Amino acid sequence: MKFIPTELAGAYIIDVEPMEDERGFFARSWCADELRAHGLDPNLAQCSVSFNRKKGTLRGMHYQGAPHEETKVVRCTAGSIYDVIVDVRPESPTFKQWISVELSAENRRMIYVPAGFAHGFQSLVENTEVFYMVSEFYHPEYSRSVRWNDPQFAIEWPPEEHRVISSRDRDYPDFVL
Repeated sequence: MKFIPTELAGAYIIDVEPMEDERGFFARSWCADELRAHGLDPNLAQCSVSFNRKKGTLRGMHYQGAPHEETKVVRCTAGSIYDVIVDVRPESPTFKQWISVELSAENRRMIYVPAGFAHGFQSLVENTEVFYMVSEFYHPEYSRSVRWNDPQFAIEWPPEEHRVISSRDRDYPDFVL
C-alpha cells in the first residue's frame, strides 16, 4: 500500500500496489500494521456499502461527534465518485479546509478520512458503489453533518444538471461549532 499525504492534516490517499502476472493481479487494500506505521488509526469496527443508481447522486457531508468520532477508509468498488472531505476539527491547522479526489473502480484509489472530518461524495456515473471501512460503531445520536453547499467551506462540486440529494442532506443549516 502506498500512502500519499494530502494538504489536510492527517488525511491520506492510499493506492494499492498490485503484484501482476498472467492471471491479473493481487493487492493488499487493508493492513493494520501499515496504517499503524504511518501513525493512522487501524481500528475497524464495521464496513458499509452505498449503492447509487443515478449519476449526480450526492451524499454528505457526514461525520460523528465526540465521543464517537470515526475514522474511515473509503473506496469506490463500482463506477466513479468525486469524493470530498472537510476538516471540522476546530483545533486543526487545516480547520474548514477541504480536498477532493476521484475514486473509481478503475483507479482502485482509497482515501483515509481522519476522525473529525466530514465526508461526502457525488457519483460521476450510474450504478456506483462505495465501500466504507469505519473505526467506530454507528451512533445515530452522535450523527453530525454539514451542508454540501455551505458557503463557509465553498466546496467546488462537479456541475450536475440532475443532482440527486436527500432533503436531509440538502437542508442542513450553516455550520456552527
